Amino acid sequence: MSFRYGSGALTTLLTVVNILTPVAIVIFATGFFPYKPVLPGLAQYETLEYGPPPAAPFDRLVFMVVDALRSDFVYVDGAGFTHTQELIRQGAALPFTAYARSPTVTMPRIKAITTGSIPSFLDVILNLDEADTSSTLAAQDTWLAQMKAKQAGKLVMYGDDTWLKLFPGTFDRADGTSSFFVADFTEVDNNVTRHIDTELQNDDWSTLVLHYLGLDHIGHKSGPRSSHMVPKQHEMDDIVKRIYSAMENQDHMSSALMVLCGDHGMNDAGNHGASSPGETSPALVFISPKLKVLQRHLPAPAAFREDFSYYTKVEQSDLAPTLGALLGFPVPKNNLGAFISDFLPFWSDKNDQIQLLVRNARQILNIVTATFGSEMFDLATTSTQKACLNPQDDAQELACEWHRVNDALKVMDDGQGELDPVWLEAMSKWLGNAQDLMSSMASNYDMGRLHVGEAVAFLGTGSLVFGARPSLIPLLTITVMYGIMMFASSYVEEEQHFWYWATSAWLGSLAVKKMQTTRALIPTLASLLLALTATRLIRGWNQTGQKHAGEPDIVKTFIVANPSLLWALVSLAYLFLFAQIRRKLRGLPRTLATATSATLILSAFTFKIAFTSEDAPELVTGLPAVLNALTQGLSLVARARAVFIGLAAVAAYSTYLALSDPFTEARHTSPLLHHLTTLLLATQSRVTNIPLLLLFTFQLPFLASLDLDLPALSTTSLLLQYASFFAFGGTNAISSVDLSSAYNGVAGFSVVAVGALTFVSNWAGPIYWASATNLLLLQYRNRRAGSDEGRDVFLRHVGHMTLFTACSVGFIMVACEALRTHLFVWTVFSPKYLYCMAWSIGQHLVVNIIVSGLLYRLGSA
Repeated sequence: MSFRYGSGALTTLLTVVNILTPVAIVIFATGFFPYKPVLPGLAQYETLEYGPPPAAPFDRLVFMVVDALRSDFVYVDGAGFTHTQELIRQGAALPFTAYARSPTVTMPRIKAITTGSIPSFLDVILNLDEADTSSTLAAQDTWLAQMKAKQAGKLVMYGDDTWLKLFPGTFDRADGTSSFFVADFTEVDNNVTRHIDTELQNDDWSTLVLHYLGLDHIGHKSGPRSSHMVPKQHEMDDIVKRIYSAMENQDHMSSALMVLCGDHGMNDAGNHGASSPGETSPALVFISPKLKVLQRHLPAPAAFREDFSYYTKVEQSDLAPTLGALLGFPVPKNNLGAFISDFLPFWSDKNDQIQLLVRNARQILNIVTATFGSEMFDLATTSTQKACLNPQDDAQELACEWHRVNDALKVMDDGQGELDPVWLEAMSKWLGNAQDLMSSMASNYDMGRLHVGEAVAFLGTGSLVFGARPSLIPLLTITVMYGIMMFASSYVEEEQHFWYWATSAWLGSLAVKKMQTTRALIPTLASLLLALTATRLIRGWNQTGQKHAGEPDIVKTFIVANPSLLWALVSLAYLFLFAQIRRKLRGLPRTLATATSATLILSAFTFKIAFTSEDAPELVTGLPAVLNALTQGLSLVARARAVFIGLAAVAAYSTYLALSDPFTEARHTSPLLHHLTTLLLATQSRVTNIPLLLLFTFQLPFLASLDLDLPALSTTSLLLQYASFFAFGGTNAISSVDLSSAYNGVAGFSVVAVGALTFVSNWAGPIYWASATNLLLLQYRNRRAGSDEGRDVFLRHVGHMTLFTACSVGFIMVACEALRTHLFVWTVFSPKYLYCMAWSIGQHLVVNIIVSGLLYRLGSA
């Protein structure tokens, strides 16, 4: 036995630990991802000695967001925004690269754009729940609220319904579209464009927000080099052309300002959420005929840059104060953005230029003093003057810079003339330093909750660890090594290497041990070579992690380049599943069993072809293209539902047989359910990953032939679950979450359905090995029936998996607390904690314990 507890005590202990672990996760999360306090109410102009607020050069705003509009999509040669590039050359468009801080997902970025503040990382979770309303900005100061308060015209919005969630009751006219139907990149944009001509004729609005999703959907489905990408860019560029034409030709649009921007960018895989240069570098372009007075005739297109930084680089939050100046409203209260000084020449009066910067600075100063106190920023105290002789920290240095800027302002000449460039540089530097200081500060962590969460996590873990027997030393060694690794950001980013090498070494050691005891050396050696070859192919299938993301791998080099090879492997996988399902489908005449299996497999196979035809049409050639043409007519939603219904029907029939005749049918039910699970995983996986399921089937017989003891079996399952997760392209970054199959069979948004489908898509590998482990456990139990080792098999296996899970949760919690001031806390450790939640609750609790427990019980009836 692997624990020093009887079955009753172990059952109680595991129940307690597996209840406490998710409780600890939630408690810690509420302390680690708290909502940041905000200043309520709308900002008002304060009276300054420089006169009234400067006149605004624009009276109307067209704010066009193209989701995931990476900077090179607009600026480089070969991009589809040819008309926009012409406007840049003419000086009618002023281009920037806007730095989008992680997390680079839509909701936090819209919050940053509209408030000028730094959103909470908790918005990543809220971004995935379209039904959530707790993240509303209705009570916060934003440039939308300021435009509405001006009562200069109506607010209108078309596009991503995230705006409607964030700003309920703000828009006078709106038509929202869901941002998660990533299979669609045509209709979702047409629903926006169909309103444009009408709105350009209307003169009753002051703000028109357009949010296009199609380009982002193309990225998620096929990556930035998709054949659909440049045509989509041309389509968006045509929208810009139509709006600019209205500015030139319609009187009510003559003083309109258009802003074209991305909420975030995308990486080389077409995803986003992390902090790679491609993800944090969206384009930002201000467009208007009136911009020609600035005489900025910049070259376009620009040469490609690896860091995606083109023209001037600004913070995305700089939009809020800049729009305030250009459109004539106060800077939003919670803004941390700095006015973009390129626009200062719009105001010829030096006092106007000064007060634009001073108003921005004083507004940020209010936030700084609310955080650090006002004493060090008080210009009159002698203690402050002494502290400036030797500043002790960044806050004191910022206070001293504030004093120097104000001193320089006092001695600046009054009246007309140019703004002192030295003072302008000093003020711009202060704004930037204040922005950096407040943006990089640790969140307002609730340390009490962090400590309670850690205490709860370790409460039952200690009993498991101290109750472990020497047979669990390999598992404990892996657990401790994994825990130590969580304290290094580079290891977290490249975690796949730990699991790949550990899995290869472990399988090799098991094979060597087997060869030392077997007489059938040649068959064992052949099986070992096949399994290790499959393992090596699995490791190289998808290039994952952060350091080598986007570099060549088997999929890019061989599979995508040879669609015939891809479909040969995919067909082989489906044929294998057909043979296995047909063989295990009992209780039906052979002809009916064959027809049932064939219908199920064909429906799944043709759905995958049709889905790929929409997702990556360049992969559908030859016979798959012919089959797709023959099966046209049904929608993807109907096709997916047919597959799910077929899987559910066969699984229900098999379960009924097992329950009605357990002694005869139970041993056939578990393999059948495993193959049905594999078919479900193939349906939810990208077509290029389906061959991985075929490689897994080469590993499974090898593992079955080893006749492992229970601790070794659990350790093997753990290693393969984690290794397969990364083999499918998973990482510890939000950007690797695959949403392409999140809406299979779903016609509208359902947080439960979409959440479950998303989890199955991204955890397909671990779910496969959880199901396969169930078969190995039943084999272990049957071979040891009647002995002590054959008792409580699943209970002890759950103990092994719980030991790792509970310890890993504790390690990750301590790492997150210890490194909460680390530079990469929001880009590395916070996403890792979210993945820890998914592994612990989704994979461990739901899949490894609840679902696997039911299947084990069914197979051992």
